[in-house]
Amino acid sequence: MIATPDRTPVSRAFFDRPVLEVAPDLLGRLLVRTTPDGPITVRLTEVEAYDGPNDPGSHAYRGRTPRNEVMFGPPGHVYVYFTYGMWHCMNLVCGPDGSASAVLLRAGEVIEGADLARTRRLSARNDKELAKGPARLATALGVDRTLDGTDACAPEGGPLSLLTGTPIPSDQVSNGPRTGVAGEGGNGDVHPWRFWAAGDPTVSPYRAHVPRHRRS
Repeated sequence: MIATPDRTPVSRAFFDRPVLEVAPDLLGRLLVRTTPDGPITVRLTEVEAYDGPNDPGSHAYRGRTPRNEVMFGPPGHVYVYFTYGMWHCMNLVCGPDGSASAVLLRAGEVIEGADLARTRRLSARNDKELAKGPARLATALGVDRTLDGTDACAPEGGPLSLLTGTPIPSDQVSNGPRTGVAGEGGNGDVHPWRFWAAGDPTVSPYRAHVPRHRRS
């Protein structure tokens, strides 16, 4: 018999820890997005850790800007950014106030509100693809920059809420390099800071960083 997921909101203390502790512990948690059209719940299956000023791959590496301001604030809030002029991606801020570390939510399984998610993800070939990738996850949930700074520790019923769910045991969690992140010398990411539920079909495919060459 499968246990019913715990719908207790995650506490602020959950996020007030080092990013490499928080990231794998997010797997199996439930992210609830509530809109006038109805709620959608995603069970998180893939994430990536970004360690603020200690991490060249982080948006906060070069300091505070209007774009990344939320990352420098208290833990448990949502950092949303717009990329490639087309897509939004969402992160959960963690660590002490001012540390600017965050976890990118890369993929999940839509367990409630799939009908609504399908209206936003018309190109998805099946329900496993509804939130398979960070931009797809944000699109399925209807997340954009208006939600930047939202408190994810708020009770269910607000715009976004992270619930306890059923955490994935550590022996069922895999990790490896982050997707599309450059490492030293412009090569692939040197940090194995991408975490995912092993064998889960909603996890996005890994893509290594591809260096960009200037035209002569």
